[in-house]
Amino acid sequence: MTRPVEEVWRREAPHVLGALVRRHGDFDACEDALQEAMLDATVQWQRDGVPAQPRGWLVRVASRRLVDRWRSESAQADRELRVAAADVGAGEVEDVDATLDLLLLCAHPALSAASQVALALRAVGGLTTEQVAAGFLVPPATMGQRISRAKATLREAGARFGEVAAAERTARLSAVRYVLYLVLNEGYAASGGDRLVDVSLTDEAVRLCRLLHERVPQDDETAGLLALALLTTARTPARTDASGDLVRLADQDRALWDRERIAEGVALLEEALPRGRVGRFQLEASIAAVHAEAASAADTDWQQVAVLYAMLDRVAPSPAVTLSRAVAVGMSEGPLAGLALTDPLLEDRSMRRHHRLPAVRAHLLEMAGRREEAALAYATAAALATSIPEQRYLNSRASSSSRPTPVPVARRSRARDTT
Repeated sequence: MTRPVEEVWRREAPHVLGALVRRHGDFDACEDALQEAMLDATVQWQRDGVPAQPRGWLVRVASRRLVDRWRSESAQADRELRVAAADVGAGEVEDVDATLDLLLLCAHPALSAASQVALALRAVGGLTTEQVAAGFLVPPATMGQRISRAKATLREAGARFGEVAAAERTARLSAVRYVLYLVLNEGYAASGGDRLVDVSLTDEAVRLCRLLHERVPQDDETAGLLALALLTTARTPARTDASGDLVRLADQDRALWDRERIAEGVALLEEALPRGRVGRFQLEASIAAVHAEAASAADTDWQQVAVLYAMLDRVAPSPAVTLSRAVAVGMSEGPLAGLALTDPLLEDRSMRRHHRLPAVRAHLLEMAGRREEAALAYATAAALATSIPEQRYLNSRASSSSRPTPVPVARRSRARDTT
């Protein structure tokens, strides 16, 4: 899929799926029809160009796919007539943003929390099964089966698209927030491909976080999630160089950071934090704020970051949190203390396929002066990484760590003088 087609797909897919589900009711069949329509679009749009109204084009083609499928099933003749009658042209597509309603459908209580998130990422976030699997640290085949089961469960539960009662919506908010968080993460550090950052995804995550915050302005965790989205994406212009290669946080030009987004994110936190219980997104946003408000990398209050990660580890423990905490502890208490936190993860089977564990250990080993071990860990991380910019960065670190540390000229001169 070319980049222009992919960007249109990302932008329009949730709206098209929402229109289809609103009309036809069968989430599973509608999602399959949308995928088939997009395959048609990939061929036709690359040849003829993207149409003026891509949303209407996709709704029309996907609806025809539904008719074709149900026409072949004689037992579904009555449904075929209903679908055919509801088929629409490009000009009749409702200009309504149904993304949040679609997210709420994916957060149906009949689904497990993991299935809610996986289905929403696939249907609303526009992520591939491989990208969703990477976010959950499971094989793509396992994730494909989980998504298929989730769609079947929705069908069996008779789930319908539309407004959700206020009491039930509150219960579904947690899954919706987590979906937006994973979309943000995938855009901020793409799990694969030749781009480190997918701005179309991060922009969509920020937009949806704003929309959700507008619907539930008193929900502190939603405010925290929006703050996190603003504070992290504020660093986007400085995260890659002119060649698209990764620039680590310590080396970023902070003059390129978006100060308006940082100010907005900090203001949201200052309003939400005093109100009550502090959750994971408020804590992650607070960590991002510490980095954002430091004038330079050297001014970062790593002790405060380590304390915040310790709190986050109690609220929402995960291998990813442990790794980030290990870096903060390594910076505040020394690399050996950070390495000790990562040791239990060496026995975690889910982390054996993930590049972040050896990457973090490599960084801490390098800080500790154990350069050969660091080079090996960087090389291991590069072999596991699926993002090309991250592969280049990790291979570069492996190469530089394996080179002998040069002896300062002044020390050599003194040594010659004493012999």
